[in-house]
Formats: sequence, structure tokens, C-alpha cells
Amino acid sequence: MYEHRPGHSTRRPHNDVTAPLASTPDERDQARLVADFRAGDERALAEAYARWSSLVYTLAVRSLGDTGEAEDVTQKVFIAAWQGRAGFDESRAALPAWIVGIARHTIADAHEARARRRRIELAVVEDTPLFAVDESADVAERLLLGEELNRLDPVPQRVMRLAFYDDLTHVQIADSLGLPLGTVKSHIRRSLTRLRTRLEANDDAS
Repeated sequence: MYEHRPGHSTRRPHNDVTAPLASTPDERDQARLVADFRAGDERALAEAYARWSSLVYTLAVRSLGDTGEAEDVTQKVFIAAWQGRAGFDESRAALPAWIVGIARHTIADAHEARARRRRIELAVVEDTPLFAVDESADVAERLLLGEELNRLDPVPQRVMRLAFYDDLTHVQIADSLGLPLGTVKSHIRRSLTRLRTRLEANDDAS
């Protein structure tokens, strides 16, 4: 019969497979953060930002090559994560991986917005067609463009519709409307400046 001796432990060895597995402090801390985040505790958002904002920023700046845009993306990612926290499913992805997934989508959106602004900038090149808006363009982009053109005064609106929808050059627009070439260019530049401002505001709000 086994005789207990002083100083001899009767506890199971640490590697006994029948012993329950205890979670580590890091695992418990992560579980607590996830629970608080999903419950809408703003302190959990601040903690998640402190933990993973540098990772999101690094991904953004490497892809976009612009610190200002990377900062905007980082803010948008955590706003989107907070607003969409009800859709977070821990069984599908850990919280940091879920946030990185949002970051990748947000970075892709930033590239699309950049391309759209570049098309606007290229439109001021001397006597070259502005980009035509066709059925393959993004629906939201076409709707926004149409709304902004409708806000213009009659003459600039006619100039811009010929430029965007008929894909005419500056010279062709001037000939079509019987306007001086300089007047056409002035209308286009002012209208493009206004349009770009609205597009950027729309990007920031999205």
C-alpha cells in the first residue's frame, strides 16, 4: 500500500493528461477583450486600437506609399470594426485577423479612390478627352457625377456633359458651343476642382 511520506506530493504530475488544461493569461486577456468589444465597451475599442493600429498603419503605408492616406485608412478601419462589431464571429477569425481583413478592404477602396482622383486630374491636360463615363463605371460613381453636374450653372454643365459623356476635347467643345477655347478651359478647370472636392468628401465619408 502506498504510504504517504512527509514532503511527498500526492498531486498529479504536471504532464498528467487527465489534468484540466488551464488557459494562459494572454488567452484570458484576449477573451476578455473580445467580450468587451462585442458588448460595445468603448475602452475595448481603445485597447484594440492600441494593440493593432500600428499593424494596420504598416499595411496601409506599404501598399499606398503615403503616410497621410495610411493614417486615414487606419482610422476608417477601426471605425468600421466598431460599427460592424455585431458581425464579428470569433469562430471564423480571431479579432486581430478580422481587423486585418477590414484593413485590406479599406486599402483596396483607397486605391480605387486614388485612381478616380487621378482620372479627374488627367482631365485638365491640354486638348485631350476627359474620361468617358460608360456603363462599366461604378454605379455610385456615375450617380455622384450626375448629381454634381446637375449642380453646375447651365453653360458649365453643358461643357462638362460634352466632356464627360461625349468624350470631346476642349477644342471640339469650343467649336460645338461656339465658345472661346479659353472660356471652355476655365469652365472645365473650375468644374473639375469642384467635382474633385466633392469626390474626396464622399471618399472621407465612406
